[in-house]
Amino acid sequence: MDPFNVINKIIITCSNRIAPYLQKETEELGYKPVRVFKTGVELQGTLKDCIKLNLNLLCASQVLFLVHQCQAPTGNDLYNEMIDFAWENIIPADGFFSITSNVDNDSINNSLFANVKLKDAIVDRFRNQTGKRPDSGSALDKTVIHLYWKEDAAEIFIDTSGETLSKHGYRKIPGKAPMLEALAAATLLATKWDRKAPFINPMCGSSTLAIEAALLATNRKPGLYRNNYAFMHLVGYNQLMYETEKQQLHNMITEVPGLKIIATDISQDAINISKINAEAAGVEKLIDFAVGDFETTTVPENEAGVVFFNPEYGDRLGEETALQVTYKRMGDFMKQQCKGYTGYIFTGNLELAKKIGLKASRRIEFYTSKIDCRLLEYDLYSGSRQKDVGLMI
Repeated sequence: MDPFNVINKIIITCSNRIAPYLQKETEELGYKPVRVFKTGVELQGTLKDCIKLNLNLLCASQVLFLVHQCQAPTGNDLYNEMIDFAWENIIPADGFFSITSNVDNDSINNSLFANVKLKDAIVDRFRNQTGKRPDSGSALDKTVIHLYWKEDAAEIFIDTSGETLSKHGYRKIPGKAPMLEALAAATLLATKWDRKAPFINPMCGSSTLAIEAALLATNRKPGLYRNNYAFMHLVGYNQLMYETEKQQLHNMITEVPGLKIIATDISQDAINISKINAEAAGVEKLIDFAVGDFETTTVPENEAGVVFFNPEYGDRLGEETALQVTYKRMGDFMKQQCKGYTGYIFTGNLELAKKIGLKASRRIEFYTSKIDCRLLEYDLYSGSRQKDVGLMI
């Protein structure tokens, strides 16, 4: 039996509040999710499908493929179930594996104990069947097994991703407090940007947003920038399957004549870092970088584009007080220099957002780390409809 052609449950995980955009991505790839929850999407497919999903998804964290489910009230029950499972059909005998877990079981007060129980069962199974065993450890660069254990029910998955997909692989230098690539992609998918009109990113930092915008516009997928996934270290893996999918990524890249993506920052270091990261992503020539205060950012006139800010939130009182002026200036900039555009400000500080002086037409919920954030959308009307509408957000 070819394990890469067996159909089973696939769970694609993501950060909280990103699931709607992950769902949209999976549907665009031709899959029909059977369940969407706050941190992921469930569908049916094969390990071969997992290869495609890993290479294409912008918003995902891990792609998990179900291989077994059982009742396991205690750690010993889990061990007994898992020692009878044919791990030799999944993990190469001379390979390396690691275990991750999500455990909520009354008999377990430390998830590491559950990991050890599962690891011991796998090792003992190999010793009993083959007389040798694969190495194991914490690294996620080879075969990865994921245990989801809630109450008495245990589900065992192959984590086909290994290292998280939320980092897209091009960012050589992170810069100061960078937005995670998967989150940046999700916020862009939440906007009204048509991927053809100008995209303006003042206060760009290390330019994750501008780079992700260039990737979206030209249909460049994260699989272009990564060469190792956990699925490559499974029994039955065929390199040709991967090479075929990767070649399709190259074939899908499109050119957008006249595309204008502008990224500016007051810091020369930030722009230098941005150029290095953009070059690694192959999109440096698609982005116009400039050093200067955001108010000096060039905004093409008579265009229905997008201007997107991701300012600091202010962790300390003094910082927040100083940022009140910055947030007001952002609002003034959008009102005065971005007429006809749609404005977006991503912030984790709604008190500061009140200083923007514009009424948001949408308030889209996100998290960054554990910070409750909003992507605030502003319709920046030109002509007679443009007016100062006060402090409401």
